Amino acid sequence: MELFSLPSIFLVSVLFIFYISKFVLNKRNQRNCFMLHYECYKGKDERKLDTEACAKVVQRNKNLGLEEYRFLLRTMVSSGIGEETYGPRNVLEGREVSPTLLDAHFETDEIMFDTLDKLFHKTKGFVSPSDIDILVVNVSLFAPSPSLTSRVINRYKMREDIKSYNLSGLGCGASVISIDIVQRIFETRENSFALVVSTETMGSHWYCGKDRSMMLSNCLFRLGGSSVLLTNAPRFKNQALMKLVTVVRVHVGSDDEAYSCCMQMEDKDGHPGFLLTKYLKKAAAKAQTLNLKVLLPRVLPLKELIRYAIVRAFRQRTTAKGESTSSEIGLDLKTGLQHFCIHPGGRAIIEGVGKSLGLTEFDTEPSRMALHRFGNTSSSGLWYVLGYMEAKKRLKKGDKILMMGMGAGFESNNCVWKVLKNLDDKNVWEDSIDRYPETSKIPNLFLEMYGWINDDTMSFVEFESFQVSIKREK
Repeated sequence: MELFSLPSIFLVSVLFIFYISKFVLNKRNQRNCFMLHYECYKGKDERKLDTEACAKVVQRNKNLGLEEYRFLLRTMVSSGIGEETYGPRNVLEGREVSPTLLDAHFETDEIMFDTLDKLFHKTKGFVSPSDIDILVVNVSLFAPSPSLTSRVINRYKMREDIKSYNLSGLGCGASVISIDIVQRIFETRENSFALVVSTETMGSHWYCGKDRSMMLSNCLFRLGGSSVLLTNAPRFKNQALMKLVTVVRVHVGSDDEAYSCCMQMEDKDGHPGFLLTKYLKKAAAKAQTLNLKVLLPRVLPLKELIRYAIVRAFRQRTTAKGESTSSEIGLDLKTGLQHFCIHPGGRAIIEGVGKSLGLTEFDTEPSRMALHRFGNTSSSGLWYVLGYMEAKKRLKKGDKILMMGMGAGFESNNCVWKVLKNLDDKNVWEDSIDRYPETSKIPNLFLEMYGWINDDTMSFVEFESFQVSIKREK
């Protein structure tokens, strides 16, 4: 008598294959990370830091002399920042010397809740605050108690079992770090929703001293923030905007110069602020190089990698000993990537990264325009760049986007997204996208209005008398 009949063996085999397939499929789904929606913050018109508003802020700093004014002029003229960026309320009200805890909470609450309100409104049909399983909030310079994640949970009455993470001290690369945290949690939780909120507090950290390396942050950083909704639920694939392909993070903090090139500190007179040293560009280049060595083989076709290896080996053999190989040797990133979200940290950073990667002006345009329209909004800056690409209808189904974040430490945090449908929402750029890139070509008003500061015959500057003369000219 046979122990197992042929039909029973067949049934067991089918069940075995079914459960193995289900296990593999579940594991694959858990690695999914779909972006369902994102929102960026846009301030009110009365918060705009145009040339006149910036001049008033500078005038209030009695620690500055002629040379400091000249330095600020050179910095603003070459910054790549336009007339419509947004500043903190307490700074525009003239209270930057003595910010309060209430000012910091007001600033973060306004940005977080504005973007989250809009995000939940846009996704009202399929996601509500009670559906959120994971919440990550990153704000580098403000870590109150209760935490900022607690403020979000309280406002939107989220579930008791939500997993919340409050990140601080990570600088401009924190948004990509937050994405990485979410996608790692997704590997252990099926059918989950996650929120990533990124912003920074500017008003409570406005520098009021005269150290040039610390004055840079006032010139570059502006008010901004973003909220991003993510899921690993396969049923939402058709509604998703993009799918995460890969994330790579590199930390070069073991290098003392890299560690100290971006640092929150006090100057010799006790004025708190944020130090940016000349080693910043070198640290960024080192971190990005190490990052791309890991990331690019994951996203570029094998044919391009082989071509690069052959060309590099040939050039090294034909280059005379002691000579450096050409800086133009490199991979053709366009073979595997179509768009590049470079952190809009400043014109020099964007141009430097663009040149090193062999990108065109068309490729770096979104980052340059985001810097011009919104300034350096810290960790949320990448989402303004992405918004520009979408508003310009550049993002087509199947395209891949490289997001390049950099932050204090020093860190390089990059990720790649795959576009799942043609995108054309004008988002936060709705009122200005039709004016760009032409608006960015308008000559900087700082040089036109304050170029007289560079007159070598001057031995002092009196801003009040100058403003009187400007009003008379008008």
